[in-house]
Formats: sequence, structure tokens, C-alpha cells
Amino acid sequence: MDGGSAFIEILVFGMVAAFLILRLRSVLGRRMGHERDQRPEGQTADASKSRRQDDKVVPLPGITRGNDPIARGIAEIQRADRNFDPDGFCVGARTAFELIVSAYASGDRDTLRGLTGNDVFELLNSAMTEREQRDETLESTLVRIRSSDIVGAEMRGSQALVTVKIVSEQINVTRDSEGHAISGHHSSIDTVTDIWTFMRDTKSPDPNWTLVEIQEPEETVAPEA
Repeated sequence: MDGGSAFIEILVFGMVAAFLILRLRSVLGRRMGHERDQRPEGQTADASKSRRQDDKVVPLPGITRGNDPIARGIAEIQRADRNFDPDGFCVGARTAFELIVSAYASGDRDTLRGLTGNDVFELLNSAMTEREQRDETLESTLVRIRSSDIVGAEMRGSQALVTVKIVSEQINVTRDSEGHAISGHHSSIDTVTDIWTFMRDTKSPDPNWTLVEIQEPEETVAPEA
């Protein structure tokens, strides 16, 4: 009985570890498995290729194709990476946002290092170090993400860059060494707008994207009374 119980525990822990690894590896718009070409029975390879070319650009709500710079940028990225999906990317950006906000608040440098570029990591690391030197702690609660929209897309050589506007509701409280709140309040929900830019080398076999630029929140709006 004890041996069977230990085996079950090991199996469960293994499944949990595998899930966490897959979650981190799948951050930001990767289509799982890089789907194979599946065409209806009787359809020729040339016809399938033609259809893929027609379907290469995925229309975005509210974005007009043609001279729109975002649409052009997305089309350029999709020519370099046929698996790029704007909707899937936005879902992944939300997941990355949650992970990075939580890691920054808790001082989890390992997680931040895996999800951010050198410049962004150094920026966040410096802020966390200053916070630690003041013996302060940050309590950050992401209440919800209202929206995540692509507001910029371009190719720079083989580098794909996508900028996302993320509007979220957060509770942020900074406490001193004695636990007293010196900024924010546990019952105050702020609406925060962030502009984040992610980058990926389309020639790299690594499908993951990296946060390479953070713009300051455009606005912080206190809740209505």
C-alpha cells in the first residue's frame, strides 16, 4: 500500500511539473504542434498551397487591410512565420502579462529573466533591488484584464516585433518594513494601461516571444465613488 501511494504521488507531481513547463513554453501565440498541412481528400498540393497563401493574413476587428500600418506589419510577420496568429498572440500576451506582473511583485528574477529581454530585465531588476534596499514589499493583485489589442507590428530583418496595449484592473499596495501601507490601498482598484512590445527571431527554432520594451502606463484611473 505504501509503495503504491508513493508511486501515485510521484506521478501526480510529475504531471504538475510537466503542466507548468508547458505553460511557460507556450507563452505568447505559439500554435501548439505547428500543425501539419491537412487538406480535404482529393485536393492537390498546389491547390492547398494557394489556399494557404489566401489565408495567410488574418483580419483583425477594426483594422482595415491595405494601407493600414498594423495590417501591413502583421502581413509581413505572417510571411516570415506562417504560424503567427494575432488572436492567439493576444491570448499569450495576457498570460505573459500576468506572469510578469506577479514575478515583479514577488521579486522572482528567474521567471522575469526567461520572459524579458536584457534591457527590460535590467530595468525591472533595478527597481526590485531599490525596493529591497528600502526594505519594502509590493503586494500586487491583478483583478482582471479588460482588453489586449495589437497597436503595432513590424519586421526588422528577421526580428518580428508586436506591440500590445493591455488595459487591466489592479490593486497595488507598497508596504514598509513594519507592514504599514505607504502607497496604495487594499480596497482601491486602479485601471492601468500598459504598452508592451514583444520580439521573436523568426529564423530561430524557439517559438517563444520576449518582452523587449515597456512604456509607462498612459493613465491610472481611480474607481468611481
